[in-house]
Amino acid sequence: MILGISYDSVEENKSFAEAEGFPFKLLSDPDRSVGELYGTKRPDDHEYAMAPRRFSYLIDPDGKIAKAYVVKDVVAHADEVLADLNELLRS
Repeated sequence: MILGISYDSVEENKSFAEAEGFPFKLLSDPDRSVGELYGTKRPDDHEYAMAPRRFSYLIDPDGKIAKAYVVKDVVAHADEVLADLNELLRS
């Protein structure tokens, strides 16, 4: 399962998903509490404090983080995650 999360409201996420044809569920974290737990929250005095840092997490079947990614190249990112997922499934 693939989930996305942002600081946007449910309504903003819904509009984004519809406008962009985004096929995954988007969760809302307007109080940034999940971002705080997962290390994506920027410091309050940061220039882009209103936006989370872009991270992805590969979660293993036991619900543990198998790998964390700082997403720098959006185009190549999916291939990297899929390769790691295939490796995780083989082990």
